Amino acid sequence: MNLARKFVSNRFTKSSDKSESFFDKTLNLNPDMENSKILELLPPGSFATIKNHPNDLPPFQVINCKGGRCWVRQQSWGSYVHWEVEHHLLKSA
Repeated sequence: MNLARKFVSNRFTKSSDKSESFFDKTLNLNPDMENSKILELLPPGSFATIKNHPNDLPPFQVINCKGGRCWVRQQSWGSYVHWEVEHHLLKSA
């Protein structure tokens, strides 16, 4: 038990060398905004348009989104016809 306390106290004390501070050893949890792809939340039942969506085509109804893919449908297609689209191509209507 004393060994564990010694290890913890040595690890979390501020060292005299600034390059070896505790905060330099932690992970950076803020991703680079340029490299990250933030996907818009598209819950089932919402409506979305696809990239380069024609003006005369009504928006698609979202059935489900999972693993970077979304299943969408047009209301006039019937309940058993759907289309699988990549999530990043869709935008909330």
